[in-house]
Amino acid sequence: MRKLTEFERYVIEQKGTERPFSGEYHIHDAKGVYHCKRCDQPLYLSEHKFNAHCGWPAFDDEIAGAVNRYPDADGQRTEIVCSGCDAHLGHVFTGERLTEKNLRHCVNSVSMTFKAIDNIDDAATSTQMATFGAGCFWCIEAIFGQLKGVVNVQSGYSGGSEADANYKAVCRGDTGHAEVVHIEFDPKVIGFDELLAVFWQSHDPTTLNRQGNDVGPQYRSVVFIHNSSQSDLVNQQIEEMTRARVWADPIVTQVVAFERFYPAESYHDDYFAQNGEQPYCQMVVKPKVDKVKKLFAEKLK
Repeated sequence: MRKLTEFERYVIEQKGTERPFSGEYHIHDAKGVYHCKRCDQPLYLSEHKFNAHCGWPAFDDEIAGAVNRYPDADGQRTEIVCSGCDAHLGHVFTGERLTEKNLRHCVNSVSMTFKAIDNIDDAATSTQMATFGAGCFWCIEAIFGQLKGVVNVQSGYSGGSEADANYKAVCRGDTGHAEVVHIEFDPKVIGFDELLAVFWQSHDPTTLNRQGNDVGPQYRSVVFIHNSSQSDLVNQQIEEMTRARVWADPIVTQVVAFERFYPAESYHDDYFAQNGEQPYCQMVVKPKVDKVKKLFAEKLK
């Protein structure tokens, strides 16, 4: 996560608004991709951008799965946030007939960064997102972070509400969240199917709400899918593994639509790397990391 300035925190975390006609990208026509300022998730392609003469950058489309919509606190507008980290972007409007898509994402420049790209056709697939729950996120963050093509891995929570998205509450086991890792990956280097192969090998998908001594629904096996192709692939693999009886017991992995990701507290970041000598890391995390290193040696960074 990028460290934010005071004004960036005001807009991104406190849902503020920059002054019209003042933002860096209000008038900006370079080819490339607009990313979330806080977590660097790709949000919009330059081909989505148009001049709405409103004082803020305007887009009539988004990269699939990049933006979530919620009723605004004012009871009238629709707020848009980054699906990766919940950063406030701005608001979305329809009915204005400004483009053929009849859609205007009105976004604060300060909520974004821009990355130029020579071939705009490559922009939509420059990086993609995957979200997995496979027990304690200390384990799976350490596992996926070592793979070539994985750009970023963030521990956090999905499946519950914002109000309870904190470690103390989630550990109660009654918030609906799962401990997950939110993975940004380059599909030109590693595919979603390859990430799934590591996912299946990194935990036991047949134990309901449990991984070893970690017990509770927050430790459930789950794939939060970002698009239909991910859904098709996960369900296809579950069917094939079930027919092949890869495991003696039924697979209980949930396959549910991704809605929101809540980053975990900063002390969870790179936990295994920072605390590798602790007993839990030695007894639980390290064996899983070593197993994946052995099975997928050719995919390691």
